[in-house]
Amino acid sequence: MSRFLKGLILGAAAIAPGVSGGALAVIFGLYDKITYFIAHLNKNFKENLLYFIPVGLGGLVGVLAFSRIIEYLFRYHEVEVKYAFIGLILGTIPLVVGEANKKGYKHKYLIAFIITFSITMIVAYLEKSEFNHIVEAGTSPFSLIVYGAIIGFGTIIPGISSSIMLMLIGAYEIVIGAISNIQPLMLFYLGIGFVLSLFLFAKIISLLFERAYGITYYAILGLVLGSVISIFPGFALTFDYFLNLIILISCSCLSYSLSRIGKGKKVSS
Repeated sequence: MSRFLKGLILGAAAIAPGVSGGALAVIFGLYDKITYFIAHLNKNFKENLLYFIPVGLGGLVGVLAFSRIIEYLFRYHEVEVKYAFIGLILGTIPLVVGEANKKGYKHKYLIAFIITFSITMIVAYLEKSEFNHIVEAGTSPFSLIVYGAIIGFGTIIPGISSSIMLMLIGAYEIVIGAISNIQPLMLFYLGIGFVLSLFLFAKIISLLFERAYGITYYAILGLVLGSVISIFPGFALTFDYFLNLIILISCSCLSYSLSRIGKGKKVSS
């Protein structure tokens, strides 16, 4: 898969409720590269920047072009879209597991997996429970910076959907409206929060990769698999769900094939 297309999908996922952009970055083989690049800007900056320019452009186009489309699809075709995203995730799970084990496997890694998987399940339960829309969202500069920071957090932490977090505080429509209608001032403050959050958590994640690669990757894998279950819309023995199953299988095969193409393209370190 081309880096631009991967960025396009990540951009669309960033604004899709219930979908983790970080999880998709993992399955596309970009996650550790992105966190390392952001955390070590002074290392091979020009070469790494050229590598990520197509990803960044794709992400920008994805956010701007799909903000209204995603909003429409999730309103009228939510089940189909979720099956498609689940297929994208499942198709590359074998490669993610292989990446997690490339420096060896230890049984203790499963502890990290179980913990993060459980956390994702708890968060998913809270998302569907009565604990939602608990505060009134505002549009002050500080509030917008906080929303941007939430988007950055959801982007860099696999399994965490920033859109769902924004929904919990009643800010999703504010953010999606600012993006789809291209409101420069609001986007400026959102951008400040996004960048600050992205750099902070990228450095933390990159440090964890350097110090505890296996444990960190299995923890991330738990978040990724947990996100699949958290967004699964259910199944029924109907023709519509049969078509949804075809969508899931097709997307799974597509992502598996494309991720294998992208495997091995490393960022210089």
